[in-house]
Amino acid sequence: MASTITASTLKVNIREDIKLNGVQQGGSHTFELNNVNEIYKRIVTCPANIDTTAARFRSDTSLSGSSLDIEDVRYIRVTNLDDSNSVNLSLQIDTGENDSGANDSATLLLEAGNSFMMGSTNDGIAVSSDNNTVITDLVDLESILIDPSANAVDVEIFIASV
Repeated sequence: MASTITASTLKVNIREDIKLNGVQQGGSHTFELNNVNEIYKRIVTCPANIDTTAARFRSDTSLSGSSLDIEDVRYIRVTNLDDSNSVNLSLQIDTGENDSGANDSATLLLEAGNSFMMGSTNDGIAVSSDNNTVITDLVDLESILIDPSANAVDVEIFIASV
């Protein structure tokens, strides 16, 4: 069966709006992703004290039916929909780039109402324990985990692929 989906352009607009002493200090940035033909969007309820996998990425999606093709993902946004509780957003990293699972992780605080964005999952991330080291040899993002701590929270995940 041939696909009937027509690829389209995703437009993303990031905007800050603040006036200090009557002068606009905010800014905006708009960018476009062409040839998007797949969207993964869902609101995930994360039960208290349980790490929840919000998305998984693989080069061979047959290994896991719910995985997104790591080579096609171009844009990710995760938004904490809770109005008062933060979550720990854990980026699980496949340093071996072999679909065998995560070898490392990077965790960041995603405060109530805030969003995290990133681009490609293929060769798009790395971590290092060396001080003052800029890593230029990037590897694959394996999955995104949400740790809500002691509070049940909802997060929204939006992923665009080509």
